[in-house]
Amino acid sequence: MQAFTLPEFYLAYPPRLNPHVERSRAHSMAWARRMGMLDSPTPDGGVVWTEESLARMDYALMCAYTHPDCDGPALDLITDWYVWVFFFDDHFLELFKYSRDLAGAKAHLDRLELFMTGAGEEPPEPGNPAEAGLKDLWARTVPSMSPGWRRRFVTSTHNLMVESMWELENIDRGRVANPIEYVQMRRRVGGAPWSAGLVEYAAGAEVPDALAATRPLRVLCDTFSDAVHLRNDLFSYQREVREEGENSNAVLVFERFFGCSTQEAAELVNDLLTSRLQQFEDTALTEIPALLADRAVPPHEQAAVAAYTKGLQDWQAGGHEWHARSSRYMNQGALADDSPGVLDGPTGVGTSLARLARSAVRTGLPRRARKHAYVPFEPVGHLPLPALHMPYAVRTSPHLEDARRHSLEWSRAMGLFDSLPGVEHGGLWDERRFHGMDLAYCAAMIHADATPEALDISACWLTWGTYGDDYYPAVFGTTRDLAAAKACDDRLSLFVPLDAGPTPEPLTPLERGLADLWRRTAAPMSPSHRQTFRTAVLDCTASWLWELANQAANRIPDPVDYVETRRKTFGSDLTIALARLSAPIDLPGELWHHRTLRELDTAAQDYACFTNDLFSYQKEIEFEGELHNMVLVIQHFMDVDRWTARDMVADLMTARITQFDHITTTALPKLCKELDLDPLTQETLTRHASLLKDWMSGILQWHRSVPRYTSEELHRLRRSQTPQTYAFLPTGHGTTAVHPLPVPARIPAV
Repeated sequence: MQAFTLPEFYLAYPPRLNPHVERSRAHSMAWARRMGMLDSPTPDGGVVWTEESLARMDYALMCAYTHPDCDGPALDLITDWYVWVFFFDDHFLELFKYSRDLAGAKAHLDRLELFMTGAGEEPPEPGNPAEAGLKDLWARTVPSMSPGWRRRFVTSTHNLMVESMWELENIDRGRVANPIEYVQMRRRVGGAPWSAGLVEYAAGAEVPDALAATRPLRVLCDTFSDAVHLRNDLFSYQREVREEGENSNAVLVFERFFGCSTQEAAELVNDLLTSRLQQFEDTALTEIPALLADRAVPPHEQAAVAAYTKGLQDWQAGGHEWHARSSRYMNQGALADDSPGVLDGPTGVGTSLARLARSAVRTGLPRRARKHAYVPFEPVGHLPLPALHMPYAVRTSPHLEDARRHSLEWSRAMGLFDSLPGVEHGGLWDERRFHGMDLAYCAAMIHADATPEALDISACWLTWGTYGDDYYPAVFGTTRDLAAAKACDDRLSLFVPLDAGPTPEPLTPLERGLADLWRRTAAPMSPSHRQTFRTAVLDCTASWLWELANQAANRIPDPVDYVETRRKTFGSDLTIALARLSAPIDLPGELWHHRTLRELDTAAQDYACFTNDLFSYQKEIEFEGELHNMVLVIQHFMDVDRWTARDMVADLMTARITQFDHITTTALPKLCKELDLDPLTQETLTRHASLLKDWMSGILQWHRSVPRYTSEELHRLRRSQTPQTYAFLPTGHGTTAVHPLPVPARIPAV
């Protein structure tokens, strides 16, 4: 019995089969035998694979579907890579996951790392089939690729091997991850970014190194990866969860977190899969062309990006077809469309595209239509909030009053209260609104140990970020002038020179404030800290363009894209970095990228972002026509009311801060022991975790204390703006259609 009925999948591209499939079947079987994979023993006296089991899984068919256009030798090599990665997974399961042998697993993975050699390095002698296979494949693949591709491929191969420890640790603890943690960790351990690297090889089209880290290319890879993994989780639930005792599966994660049936969880996973595929399409058709034009990318590199994108599409189509046919998976009914009912459309030779279109209409169109069907300015009223879990005490700097005075004087000097073209009379802000926001109070809590000078700078940065977050929609949002917003953003980058040198003459309060703060903040920094801080500033401003693009398209963001970009629109990295001004935190770069530190940071960031979304719900939805709010995103994705969505957001906050607490109390000490970190580094990690505790508790307390989000303040601002905004417009019956909706300030970037 299947655990659930497979949902109807969104299939946007037709699967095609590489004609060299039989050649690769024979080649991969011989290669697996030569590497020792067909007689590798298990602890219970069996073998990991037999020739029959490998033939049934038919990885050559998978690769022929996922890489339909490459030649025979390339398909042979790609197939060998997939034979290796699936053997690695099953071998790791048999040797370490069943026995919960964490020490043996770590030693096994550490040794595998030695076979990803650099130029001039020699690997050790293989001691098992996983090592033999990796050594052989590395020598056959890497020399023909660029250094940039090699770096990316090393990272993705490292992740899919090493992050297996995350799965093993969760099994050992009997723990099922929360949904946000699961999606971002599955991307690392599941191997789809690694698959995207092999797409570059098979298509003969490397992503230009200068573009690989940009948002459009990153989102293209991330959405591809998430869709691959979510689809795999649906097909593999029976084997992984019911038979093997795995707990890293999206269906199980959703089932546990939302308290729903397995069938309902499977439908939710499929909805997210559809959403990620459509995010891929939106990115490929809008953001990628804009990026290529903006960077003046030469034709041959544009062709490479196009071939890479097409290769990822082929992989999605072929991967689904293989999952529907492989003996490895639960796939009863997956090919039901091959025998359509009377009313399902045409059948026979040449009708597959018609069935594909039918599938896209039935499964994709409702989801896409709902995403664009938002009606802004709904009168939702005050949203009462549930109790929010916060285990950390609030601390406040003794220098608060001085910071309040300084930030007010600074705001006046920078012109933040001056009139702006296209904005209501009196400017974007006035001093009463400024005092009501009390951003210095927020700075005094999230940076409680700052020196007086550092707290002044911190309060001014929060003021500047909040002003900028209000400025973009007020100046560019109502006119949908995305080109002008992009030009504004490009100019802002001129005021954060990496060498802390001279800048152009500022033309607006936004530019003037940034130039002043960068000079005061960056000059004392080391080059590495300055680079990190500059990236945080520019990521924040670029995320405001993402918000404007969604507003112009009236598009409620995909849930995963929202969570990950929300961290930037909130200015998380920027405001956290400010806490280090008094005492810079120096850690090796590889340590910052370790899974434990990454999860620590993102868990804290999500808690703070969702705090703001809960408190600002009425302000954003009713008064601003906003669509970037986690409550609204969940409302529309889950098709629930706002009270249910509110509670889900609160549950996510609890899950994230519980995860954060576990990391600080258990995972960080374990990391220090495993890596044998020196006392100074251990103390630095402890201090970083303490800063994040202050950051979260301070942000929650600030939202509870200021009037910015209360119904009384929102209505006061609307009354105060209406006469100024509409004084020049006609009045009387029949004239309301010419009155624009008010454009009050938006959420703070703190």
